[in-house]
Amino acid sequence: MRTRPLKVALLGCGVVGSEVARIMTTHADDLAARIGAPVELAGIAVRRPDRVRRGVPAELITTDATALVKRGDIDVVVEVIGGIEPVRTLITTAFEHGASVVSANKALLAADGATLHAAAAEHGVDLYYEAAVAGAIPLIRPLRESLAGDKVNRVLGIVNGTTNFILDRMDSTGAGYSEALDEATALGYAEADPTADVEGFDAAAKAAILAGIAFHTRVTIGDVHREGLTEVTAADIASAQQMGCTVKLLAICERSANGQSVTARVHPAMIPLTHPLASVREAYNAVFVEADAAGQLMFYGPGAGGAPTASAVLGDLVAACRNKLANTTGVGESAYTQLPVSPMGEVVTRYHINLDVADKPGVLAQVATVFAEHGVSIDTVRQQGKDHYSGAVDASVEGAGSPMPKARGGRRAGGDAILVVVTHRAPDAALSATVEALRKLDTVRGVASIMRVEGE
Repeated sequence: MRTRPLKVALLGCGVVGSEVARIMTTHADDLAARIGAPVELAGIAVRRPDRVRRGVPAELITTDATALVKRGDIDVVVEVIGGIEPVRTLITTAFEHGASVVSANKALLAADGATLHAAAAEHGVDLYYEAAVAGAIPLIRPLRESLAGDKVNRVLGIVNGTTNFILDRMDSTGAGYSEALDEATALGYAEADPTADVEGFDAAAKAAILAGIAFHTRVTIGDVHREGLTEVTAADIASAQQMGCTVKLLAICERSANGQSVTARVHPAMIPLTHPLASVREAYNAVFVEADAAGQLMFYGPGAGGAPTASAVLGDLVAACRNKLANTTGVGESAYTQLPVSPMGEVVTRYHINLDVADKPGVLAQVATVFAEHGVSIDTVRQQGKDHYSGAVDASVEGAGSPMPKARGGRRAGGDAILVVVTHRAPDAALSATVEALRKLDTVRGVASIMRVEGE
């Protein structure tokens, strides 16, 4: 075994960073045995040096992160600060001084991963970031190494634990969004400002990273269509349950049918209870991968938290250190396909639409005609009064001039009613045009909600 230790600089010592430091200290002998050389924590850069950090040697603390990454004896820099700057500059500076980098920074990788990969390649060092997506779940390495000989067609996943906890509570207890968010905050799953989670920014960054790796093309967070879950209501959850579905905030990355483009999107969606992702509860994450040869694969586990994320960081650290000893580098960026990212309007899926309509004769015919005129085929319609369920309608509208579906069950005379329409697969642009036309009908009081149906 090599006697000179490999030296590691740690940028950030919060929840994840302090756990990385603890594991490096308590499992030093095991890490040395796995790597083939001792590993030494040489410095820890923080913003608040006076903060108490149990188990972290005070002599390693510094506020000068730039000086730390410029040290010529640093072999690997572990970055768990987050954000874009000054982290991007610190990482590229580390590369310039010969250090490999292990990062958990999804925001930076999703915004400017290409620059970081190019800088790492230029200086002959590694860039690893397993911890940037889905915490402890091994996902990045299987996608870019284990499935390197396969063709991945689709990645469908729950990649944000906070939103999954909220939706799980809404589904299992009947809680409203605000109530479920309050519980998530009290339990520490949601930040004081939960915007990044509930508005889908966190999941969108992870979707960009996954799409880039899965499809060997460059995808940034700006390419990802994003919708949060703040508009999901108890009524949406109830509608999903009536369909034998549940609601999840999904990150979906897929190739087009002709394989000439890709899409990446994050939004709430109904998925059947028979789909493996439907059983993912609490704050857990899971990612479902569909590939030509491998078929369907699912990766499941804790997606956040100090210890799970530190586990992924330490796995990357071991790989980077082994490469240092062997004077080699691991797998870098693979973006040879350069496929374009299609706009959301070209995405084809099913839809669940709640319409608040006047409860009088002819309304169903008007609504069905609008769907037909825009080429959106209706699968089923369910009609109910605002006060109580009043019946169901089965429909099949294949185009303009199609016959009006026949209703089953009763309906109220006068007042308003709710029409719940579920479509066959249609382009998102066609559905959007349909909804705009529906809003112009005098008999449509409003479009209460629209949700995509996935995973079938």
